[in-house]
Amino acid sequence: MMKKLLLMSAAAALISTGAMAQSTVVTTGTGHAAAVQIEPEYRTKIRTYVTEHKVRPVETREKIVIGQPVPREVELEAVPADWGPSLTKYRYVYSGERVMLVDPSTRTVVQEID
Repeated sequence: MMKKLLLMSAAAALISTGAMAQSTVVTTGTGHAAAVQIEPEYRTKIRTYVTEHKVRPVETREKIVIGQPVPREVELEAVPADWGPSLTKYRYVYSGERVMLVDPSTRTVVQEID
């Protein structure tokens, strides 16, 4: 009985340690950008969408760049489904002739499509 209790305690400790390690992982903007791969045909679809829908660029005091958060006053737009299924979890901002993909949970720019 005691051996079983020790094994269960050890397993619980390992599981909770793994969960803590996962929750404390820090990914930099570069890591995010590297993780977001956009196929060339989707890049073309994105540029075409922005042109055809006459998306107005946002204007900010600071330049919007990969790895940095988008200012709070900037509204994030939903990514259309035809940009590809892997991108719909993101939002986007059109700024300075570039589409910036943004992680909505952190407002961090993860990829740039120019």
